[in-house]
Amino acid sequence: MKQTIMVVEDDQMIRNLIGIYLKKNSYEVVEASDGEEAKTVFLAHRPCLIVLDLMLPKVSGEEFCNWIREQVHNEVSVIMLSAKVRIDDRITGLKLGADAYMTKPFDPNELIAQVEAVLRRTGQFCQKIVYKGLCIMPRKRKVVLYGEDVKLTKYEFNLLYYFMQNPDIVLSREQLMEQIHPNMESSVMDRTIDAHIKKLREKIEDYPSKPKRVQTVRGMGYKFVSNK
Repeated sequence: MKQTIMVVEDDQMIRNLIGIYLKKNSYEVVEASDGEEAKTVFLAHRPCLIVLDLMLPKVSGEEFCNWIREQVHNEVSVIMLSAKVRIDDRITGLKLGADAYMTKPFDPNELIAQVEAVLRRTGQFCQKIVYKGLCIMPRKRKVVLYGEDVKLTKYEFNLLYYFMQNPDIVLSREQLMEQIHPNMESSVMDRTIDAHIKKLREKIEDYPSKPKRVQTVRGMGYKFVSNK
């Protein structure tokens, strides 16, 4: 799965330019034009890295960076991109939690090199799968839904991880059971899977009675719907 990078920049031409270069280098790109919108986009997509302009409308880049560090501490990397060129500005940006600081005007190829260098250092934080605000981090055994931790049992976690590894594919009860109870007798298999699915839906669906993420495919099994 591609690593996701968020570009927070109010200048559309610069935002588009950065997006073009990131996509050319096989990154998934999400965008925001101001600091307030950036909060919503971040919670929905949980990017690995943020390219952040400091001079933003509504919520400044500095305020947004503080918010990010309060939300996830060091679980996301930040490259600050700013017209502020004084050494004091650089020092302030790095103290706020930036992993790198670049000044405008900039060379897009240098930015890509910075992105690659930062991700080499922080790549462990990118071991995640995200769909519509639902983020699973398998190494940490952690699940987050729109910024809030979701407490799952071992079986629910394994089930969700398998679903999110295989989005939009119908999975039979036998396939799902193999992931959580490989030695269970077939006579109780259906009831067990259905019970786990019911509990999982209660924790990750807005309306468990009308699930949009984990859907039943009658006579075949279940499907995790990605709808990026």
